[in-house]
Amino acid sequence: MTHFLSDENRYRLLKYLDEHPNATQRELARELGISLGKANYCLRALIEKGWVKLRNFKNSENKSAYSYILTRHGLQEKMNVTVAFLRRKVAEYNASAREIELLREEVRLLTGSVPDEITGR
Repeated sequence: MTHFLSDENRYRLLKYLDEHPNATQRELARELGISLGKANYCLRALIEKGWVKLRNFKNSENKSAYSYILTRHGLQEKMNVTVAFLRRKVAEYNASAREIELLREEVRLLTGSVPDEITGR
């Protein structure tokens, strides 16, 4: 399962399930921008990996109501993927900041100054 999901998608999937354990597969699919079939496949894979437990509400009027609960291993994976995702985003931010500075310098060299809307002032 994890081989076709990026860190970002695994992060979003585990985060959403942690915050919305009673979400339907349709809600999960809509939130993540994936098909209902892919949402079902991902949930089955998470359950198979032992990262998520499925609970059925037997006393509920809606007998198809489920809760997706992150297990201890699921919470550990959420922490791992959150750290990896954060590292990637910080690296992207730093690379963008360096590129912006280089572009500002290039504009400065070409025009003799940098307009305020480009400097961020």
